[in-house]
Amino acid sequence: MIPVKGYAAQSPTTDLALWDFERREVGPHDVQFDIQFCGVCHSDLHQIKNDWFPGIFPMVPGHEIVGRVVKVGSAVTKFKVGDLAGTGCMVDSCRVCENCKQDLEQYCLNGSSQTYNGFEQDHKTPTYGGYSNSIVVNEDFTLHISEKLDLAATAPLLCAGITTYSPLRHWKVGKGHKLAVLGLGGLGHMAVKFGVAFGADVTVLSTSPSKEADAKKLGAHHFVVTSDPEQIKAAKGTFDFILDTVSAEHDFNMYLSLLRTNGTMICVGVPSKPAEVAAFSLLGGRKSLAGSGIGGIAETQEMLDFCAEHNIVSDIEMIDIKDISTAYERMLKGDVRYRFVIDIATL
Repeated sequence: MIPVKGYAAQSPTTDLALWDFERREVGPHDVQFDIQFCGVCHSDLHQIKNDWFPGIFPMVPGHEIVGRVVKVGSAVTKFKVGDLAGTGCMVDSCRVCENCKQDLEQYCLNGSSQTYNGFEQDHKTPTYGGYSNSIVVNEDFTLHISEKLDLAATAPLLCAGITTYSPLRHWKVGKGHKLAVLGLGGLGHMAVKFGVAFGADVTVLSTSPSKEADAKKLGAHHFVVTSDPEQIKAAKGTFDFILDTVSAEHDFNMYLSLLRTNGTMICVGVPSKPAEVAAFSLLGGRKSLAGSGIGGIAETQEMLDFCAEHNIVSDIEMIDIKDISTAYERMLKGDVRYRFVIDIATL
């Protein structure tokens, strides 16, 4: 076994703290890379607090992981020592179900192996995430990272990036479409960058008027303050798509009213409490309410390659791992522009 240092929550009521644990030895098809940076996702906090479902403890969060390869298995063909590598929200899947065969491993019918707070495909070995100094992953679930990009700012692409890229690609959002991005946080700021890059007319919907300058700097064409009844009234029935990135409670019905006939609202944020959706909000205009979860491995690599070609990365604030609790507090207040990234050298 490989000794590893990390930060773990021992229970839902304890703060993250230093924890020594072990990774498996590098197998024939495995890649080991030393982690240099790990993004801080809102879901990290949800999961260590059991907001969504009972967790597996001790829990080492982190699924926006980048670093450099230090060892490869004897049968590995896709990576060599010294390569930059990344891992997102999954480290394995069944490989044989209908969805896996269509490169939709995130929807594995037999259950994909989450990077943390999950189990390997033996369904008994816990997985531990990127708030740690090294990780071992099957080469098929390891991603190539371009040397062109800022490595720290690339880390959030492994979750925030693919979570917004995948639905925009699936619904073929682009030139001629009016896209609204609801919320300008870690997910939202990436949605704006991708929406603009794909040629859509992009509006940011936010409760915070102070974010308008940032939205425009990111490339958004318009900004609507959702707490202003007059601005909401003017925006009704105007959008082809709304990409909803908000993980706090909010009024789905009000936002559905902003869609055009045949419009689609796509949820990628995950509030702790279920939303109430009135049937009439959908019936009046044949509107759709949809959801999307990350992306498959092939699509994630496609996204990383697109970002390298178009020089797209996240806007980040680097932190020491000892400051993670403070970062969580600030994240809850929306006080981050727009993604915290842990410098693992501080571990």
